[in-house]
Amino acid sequence: MVKIGIIVTDNNDWTARALYNAAKERNFNPVFINLENIEVSIGSTIRYSLRENGLSELDAVVVRDVGAGSIESVSFRFDVLRQLDESGILIVNTPESIQNAANKYYSTYLMAKANLPVPCTRVVQSVESALKTLDDFRDAIIKPVFGFKGIGIIRIKNNSIIESDNTTNPKQIEEMVKNELDDKGMLYIQEYIPNMGRDIRAYVVDGEVIGAIYRTATDGKWLSNLSQGGSCQWCSLTPYQKEISINAANAIDTAFAGVDLIEGNNKTMLLEVNGTPSGAGIYKSLGINPADYIMDYIQKQMRG
Repeated sequence: MVKIGIIVTDNNDWTARALYNAAKERNFNPVFINLENIEVSIGSTIRYSLRENGLSELDAVVVRDVGAGSIESVSFRFDVLRQLDESGILIVNTPESIQNAANKYYSTYLMAKANLPVPCTRVVQSVESALKTLDDFRDAIIKPVFGFKGIGIIRIKNNSIIESDNTTNPKQIEEMVKNELDDKGMLYIQEYIPNMGRDIRAYVVDGEVIGAIYRTATDGKWLSNLSQGGSCQWCSLTPYQKEISINAANAIDTAFAGVDLIEGNNKTMLLEVNGTPSGAGIYKSLGINPADYIMDYIQKQMRG
């Protein structure tokens, strides 16, 4: 029986449970694995130990969540995934593709390199360059390079922080920029694309779009992430939107991905590629369970 490890930190996560159930339906033997519990011993042999399930008998791994923590701890967990990949275990998505997707700077670079449409983006390391970029863009978004769920995103329009509790002025913006640079050492700044208060999440598996949803911001907000209170509805993609979604997933080298698009200025642009996406939104809106498609992909890969 094929034994599949589902890498997750919360066994009750909707997507984790969906992957587990989809594996069971295909007569796989799924087990939850939390990489926060792994330890490695290196000597004449290399041994991996976990509190719950071992790794030696795994045939495949699906990565849902490697956990949070310091750069050292997260890098270590990805190193373990790379080692499992090198040992012949099928890893979906690969550690490299998840890291490509998680790094907004590098993923934007990869999409632009593939001649895909992305918003104007600048990465700076000084207060002067950051302020000039904000002035040039007039309406801009500062994003954490390794952020998720819309956390830590700041929108600045004409020297005002959108949705700030207080009116801001240029001096306060400069101080905010300085603090962000002191914290991060660099800033990833993207031009804001005017839109209808919504973006698109397309779900791509094995080179095909299996479905897409609109994510609409709540009244008075501009962030449309579901984790930020946004709502989701069915979306019918144009052929062009399907094409660039598939090409974006390919550029990042993911087997499955959540691809975020924005419609504005009579053009669709790519925002991000998520290499460990939740499937809850698309299931709630369309009744499509991405876990089924992911397990079908794994089954096809296992058959060779």
